[in-house]
Amino acid sequence: MSVFQPGSPRVTAINLGIILSVLVVITEVVMIGVKVSDAWKIIIISGLSTFMLVYIFIYYMLKKLIINEIKPIYKTIKNIQLKSGDIDGNLDDINIVSEVNKDVQEWARHKAQEILHLKELERYRKEFLGNVSHELKTPIFNIQGFISTLLDGGLYDESINKKYLERADKSIDRLISIVDDLNSISSIESGELELEISDFDISKLIIEIVEQQEYKAESRNVKIEIEDIDKSIIVKADRRLLSQVLVNLIVNSINYGKENGKTIISMQEKDDKVIINVKDNGIGIKEKDIKRLFERFYRVDKSRSKEIGGTGLGLSIVKHILEAHKQNIFVKSIYGEGTVFSFTVSKA
Repeated sequence: MSVFQPGSPRVTAINLGIILSVLVVITEVVMIGVKVSDAWKIIIISGLSTFMLVYIFIYYMLKKLIINEIKPIYKTIKNIQLKSGDIDGNLDDINIVSEVNKDVQEWARHKAQEILHLKELERYRKEFLGNVSHELKTPIFNIQGFISTLLDGGLYDESINKKYLERADKSIDRLISIVDDLNSISSIESGELELEISDFDISKLIIEIVEQQEYKAESRNVKIEIEDIDKSIIVKADRRLLSQVLVNLIVNSINYGKENGKTIISMQEKDDKVIINVKDNGIGIKEKDIKRLFERFYRVDKSRSKEIGGTGLGLSIVKHILEAHKQNIFVKSIYGEGTVFSFTVSKA
């Protein structure tokens, strides 16, 4: 290892002091022509004095130079104002160049990650605004068209007036649904929504919601089955919000299920958790779509979504509600065969 390799100021000063001392001693011995037996006097007097002068000068000059260079670096990368004493005590114990280089590289990596995150947020913001605009525009234009037709004389045409009013009413309901879902997500994310935690029987809640959705399932020729829900299990959660999770998942499985298909709701206990599964034998989800499934307004099958309605916010709301409960949701799907959504709930 070379003695000139950058290190602490003390090591550098010692190395330079030794080299210059040796050069001075050799020069004096050669030029003066002293005997070898008297050379030790020159070594002691000239060598040591040169070494001490060089060591002191180099050591303190290097420390001053390094401190002056390092202070603005740390002010930039760590946003701290260092005093000379904060650095001075560590200079002799570390390879300062290596340490500063490591800190700068770490700072650069962190900044690169921040930039990527900001770019991702910007992409998400643009996509979100585009989706909101599109979702709101469709029902608004529908309402505008129906009302304009009625105002232009259709109001007195009994063959269309009631039909157009009903369609306008349906579009208004869709607008209200979108706004309500957006408010739900916003209140959960901002922490404004306070969970009303209580103990209740999850088995009874599942049976209650299944009964509520049976008419919708029959209208799409989908059969809802309940498995392994034959005993009372008390959980601790917000009953209203957990109902919303179950409704969203069951309705989703009905909407995207095959005709004459089925939706199976099952439950299993694991330690202090209950795992609830909502399984269908519907169209399934492609692997590339699964990671984006819980994004707002993201639709796997846009043509099916347009046909069945919905806001495109249901799964995003599900994820936010479960995260507010500090619970998890998982998805397994085989394209063309079906999908299973599983989520956890804490036992009471």
